[in-house]
Formats: sequence, C-alpha cells, structure tokens
Amino acid sequence: MLSSLFRGFSSPVRSLSIAGVRTFSNVLDDAPADLQKKFVGFDFSPKMYEKIEVVMKKYPETWSQCGILPLLDFAQRQCGGWVPHAAMKKIANLCHVSSAQVYEVSKFFSMINRRPVGKYHIHVCMTTPCMVTGGDDVLAALEKHLGVKVGEVTADGLFSIGEMECMGCCANAPMIAVADYTSSDGEGYSYDYFEDLTPAKAVEIVESLRRGSHPAVGPQNGRKNAEGIQGRTTLKDFKAKPECRDL
Repeated sequence: MLSSLFRGFSSPVRSLSIAGVRTFSNVLDDAPADLQKKFVGFDFSPKMYEKIEVVMKKYPETWSQCGILPLLDFAQRQCGGWVPHAAMKKIANLCHVSSAQVYEVSKFFSMINRRPVGKYHIHVCMTTPCMVTGGDDVLAALEKHLGVKVGEVTADGLFSIGEMECMGCCANAPMIAVADYTSSDGEGYSYDYFEDLTPAKAVEIVESLRRGSHPAVGPQNGRKNAEGIQGRTTLKDFKAKPECRDL
C-alpha cells in the first residue's frame, strides 16, 4: 500500500514550461575575486561626497536606507560602470544598513552592474512591447555586429551588451539605452535613449559612437517624441468616429 502511494506522489505532474525563459545569470555574476581585491578600501571622491550630502539630506536619519540606490549609482559612476563589493560595504556604512541589504538592492536593479562593462554599455529592452516589435532582432544584430553576447565586453573595452526590463518607452518600441561611463569622477556620465529602432539603425548608432560622434537621441524614424501618425492632438480637436458602419 505504501509503495503504491509513493508511486502516486512521485508520478509526473503538469507544470509550467521554462524552456523559453530568459536567463540573466551571465549578466548578474559578480566580478572575480582578483578584481574585487583592487578595490579594497574603496572610498568616494570629494566630489561624490558633495553629491552624497545633497542626497542624504533629503531623508530623515531614521530613513537613511533610502540612500542605497542613489549611492550605488554614484559608486558605479566613480568605478567606471560597475560596483565592487568594497563600494557596497562603504555604502552600507553610510546608510546604516548591512552589506547584505546593499547587495540585495544591487541584484534587484539590472541597471546596477556588479562586473565591469564597456565604456558604452548598451541596454536592450526586451519587455513585451519591444519584444513584439523587433527587440529580438535588434539584440541579434548588435550581438552579431559587435561579436559579443549579452553580459560580454568587446576586446577593445568600448562596448558591452545587457538586457533590460521596461524603460518606459513602450509607445516608441523597440528601443535601447546607452550608458556612457566616461570619467572617474562621474561628471561625464550619460544615459541616452534611442527609440523606434531597426536592427540596421542600432548598428549605425554603434558605429557612430565608435567614431566618437554623438548620434541624435530619441525616436530614430523621424517622428517627434511619442506622437502618433496623426500628429499631436487634443481632446478638443478629437472627433470620435462611428463605432460601427451603417447597415
């Protein structure tokens, strides 16, 4: 009797397929220990401390943990595009939390990098609107052109590719964001959106960046902002069409 019960419990059951699930494991791995050691004793620069002071004044002392995310951003700018463990420990001290709490925040937000990236880190949006309008094709074109996969850096250190969840440009899908980690003091940092893309246009943007040019940000198909094909409208000008044809 017990053996028959066991067979019943151990029989295959229906479950959700995970065959098509994307994995970010190669993107979210931490930098190796030998690289982490180079940042032991990390401290923010005087310029960054000025920025930190402005941010922390916004929160009551009992809510200092609210500074974790902006301080992770500052550390990433200072470290050239990623946040080493030593910087997380420093942030934990400044925000009066544990290092584990800072680490958890860094893992949750995919725009916080825990390993080195290229000078131009290309975030390819793969949420539903971008995915159904050609996001996969844009990603494939970038990977083929640069010769690297998601989570990898080109040999010259100029480009890297990452997948990103929704960045708020659903009406202008597909899109990418390019983070430029230019200077060690974080002053040259930029985060630009390129929308209404085609695979060819994405490659063109990459080559423009390689030449040191500054490609125009925003929609790449000629439209202004997120206006529809009918141009800008207001409720006052809007004329409702009949819900069905006359019979």
